[in-house]
Amino acid sequence: MTGAEIRRFFEQLQAADPEPVTELHYSNDFELLAAVMLSAQSTDVGVNKATARLYPVANTPQAILELGEERLKSYIATLGLYNSKARHLISACRMLVEKHDGMVPRTRKELEALPGVGRKTANVVLNVLFGEPTMAVDTHIFRVGNRTGLAPGKTPLEVELGLLKRIPSEFMQHAHHWLILHGRYTCTARKPKCHQCPVADECHWPEKPLP
Repeated sequence: MTGAEIRRFFEQLQAADPEPVTELHYSNDFELLAAVMLSAQSTDVGVNKATARLYPVANTPQAILELGEERLKSYIATLGLYNSKARHLISACRMLVEKHDGMVPRTRKELEALPGVGRKTANVVLNVLFGEPTMAVDTHIFRVGNRTGLAPGKTPLEVELGLLKRIPSEFMQHAHHWLILHGRYTCTARKPKCHQCPVADECHWPEKPLP
């Protein structure tokens, strides 16, 4: 994509949804961190159903520790990889209590030091909670970046760095959510809805149906 096409691409997404937000449900910083940790290989809908059961019982690091790993598993057993997720969340909660007074840290280094928190999770937390212009490349953003020609790359990191380099600064705050939602509902893996895509004119996908 050319610079002009990229600008039009995000202008169209912005016009359609000026203030996009995460679809994960949360009411405090820790709830978001935990929800993102639980979302690996799970849908936001599935995570929201699990946390709707968990958070009324335990929604702070200390409360999760008091709940214990086995009881935690009973609340998140509907999610994939729930055994390892429970183990990581308990370990992360212990570190949050012992090193951060139960608060979610604001730096990438501190976030990625938490068990179960990788670059993608840290990027989501930095963007949603602290307003950082980060790009968490999940399967949706990876697909959109490659399919449209916006930021082709062989790995999520390549796509992330390409997006950070090419997206105009005024769109960076919300670009992460625009691209996720676009990939989730319009530029889907199977049968993408090109006929109703707001950025079809800018898209370089060679399989895009002709108008």
